[in-house]
Amino acid sequence: MAGYGARLRPHTWSKPKPLVTAAGKTILAHVLDLVGTATAGRVELSFIVGYRGEQVQPYLQQHYPDVKAHFYTQTEMQGQSHAIALARENLHGPTLILFVDTIVDADFSFLQTEPAEAVIWVKPVEDPRRFGVVVNDAEGYVTGMVEKPDSMENNLAIVGYYFFQRGEDLLAAIDRQIAQGLKTKGEYFLADAMALMLKDGLKMRAQTVDVWLDAGLPETVLETNRHLLQSGRDNSASQPSRPGVTLHPPVYIHPEADIRNSVIGPHVSIGAGCKVVDSTLTDCILEAGAQVTNARLQHSILGERASVNGLDGIMNLGDDSAAKAA
Repeated sequence: MAGYGARLRPHTWSKPKPLVTAAGKTILAHVLDLVGTATAGRVELSFIVGYRGEQVQPYLQQHYPDVKAHFYTQTEMQGQSHAIALARENLHGPTLILFVDTIVDADFSFLQTEPAEAVIWVKPVEDPRRFGVVVNDAEGYVTGMVEKPDSMENNLAIVGYYFFQRGEDLLAAIDRQIAQGLKTKGEYFLADAMALMLKDGLKMRAQTVDVWLDAGLPETVLETNRHLLQSGRDNSASQPSRPGVTLHPPVYIHPEADIRNSVIGPHVSIGAGCKVVDSTLTDCILEAGAQVTNARLQHSILGERASVNGLDGIMNLGDDSAAKAA
């Protein structure tokens, strides 16, 4: 999670991408909850941070105080493999690699008895030409990876979750990759390290998922928010009665939000300390402390403490920003 998150600006000017929220929780929290459900505290977590990474450790201490965590800072953006190698002291034994702008419906419990040396998570897609894909042999083991293939025959897109029975084998491949200068577009990509392992006979199995959510762009964060609200994060049924307020589920509204004389939903998430007055919100995310007054917003993301007054349309405001009618 060391990247700049440039595609998610203005929100990533003030915080790292995994601390952007959807459906009432940060993207990081959704991923940590997914891991925690399957591992029940039997793991140590290594966080590779970079831009604004100093915010991650206090976030963990506040929200996940029992997690045993290590932090490493990637000061030079040299790619995924370079980032992972920073945690070399912890790359041993069963190792799960996650990219924290991705949420899937994975169940990791099977890894305790997984016979393969490695697992890569994939999702069947209609058009694989926009993705990296895996190529399988007749027995279902991965024989190679193709970045943005020209043909449609291999449609298992790589989602960004990986498991290795021996983290030290992955580290050895990364060290070889860097020693040989194996780069793609000027960076050390994990796919090139795995290609070395496959060439040496690594038995890697592809595990399919039905849900693959991305949080790298404003529009994909909103898409992720919609899916999560439709999949258990809707809390409209537990909302208190508010005079003049109409809810169209699914929505998530924090108990400390103040909403008056407004129409909320569908697909709206409202964080702690938010205030919404005389407004209509549809397909929106309001992060903690955001305020909306006399406005009609759609397909919008308002950062922490952002405010909108008297405007209609689509807004994409970072933390502590303001927009109001002239």
